[in-house]
Amino acid sequence: MRRAAVSNPLPELPNIDAALFDRPSLERLSGNAPARHAPRFLLLYGSLRDRSYSRLLTEEAARLLQAMGGETRIFDPAGLPLPDSAPDDHPKVQELRDLAQWAEGMVWCSPERHGSMTGIMKAQIDWIPLSIGAVRPTQGKTLAVMQVSGGSQSFNAVNQLRVLGRWMRMLTIPNQSSVAKAFLEFDEAGRMKPSSYYERVVDVMEELVKFTLLTRDAAGYLVDRYSERRESADELAKRVNQRAI
Repeated sequence: MRRAAVSNPLPELPNIDAALFDRPSLERLSGNAPARHAPRFLLLYGSLRDRSYSRLLTEEAARLLQAMGGETRIFDPAGLPLPDSAPDDHPKVQELRDLAQWAEGMVWCSPERHGSMTGIMKAQIDWIPLSIGAVRPTQGKTLAVMQVSGGSQSFNAVNQLRVLGRWMRMLTIPNQSSVAKAFLEFDEAGRMKPSSYYERVVDVMEELVKFTLLTRDAAGYLVDRYSERRESADELAKRVNQRAI
């Protein structure tokens, strides 16, 4: 008995599983009812000094985000162990991971030290897993990057943070902030002085809020991938689980 011929809806794409192929549509991007809660932001900074300029800049960013309608949490990296030196259930690790899952957007702010971000900054990002089971806690979330420098303006740290944001599958906004000679930009009370640097921070936070409001309701669809639809949740967890490396 001859089997009935099955028509291929994608004859020009023989390697594609037609049942899992998606044609992106505006309707699916805008089909969800918009969330009404305040956008949620986690802010990370990369220095433990008493007068940490990356912390002071992060606090300014948090004030701006709150004024723009956002809800903010700033993670204190003091007491966070080095990656792989403590179990995943360490209280500071769990605090950081819980905040990463809670957030819809993030701000990463690092000093530039020896031409790169600090180890304190990198350690925080390294403790945020690419996956928890088959769930990627940072995927599809927005990100703004900033840095402070003790000398002339530089962009080494923000460039590295952008690479990490892409690796964590985040939507890094186009704008960024780099504050040169940061010790001159804050007053005795730790507040940032009026300047073009401050206005750039306002621009960056405004852009972050806009991108977050624009994408958060569609984040799941934006990062839905054909290759991952072809895998089961178990297979995906095995492939992306960093503990298996």
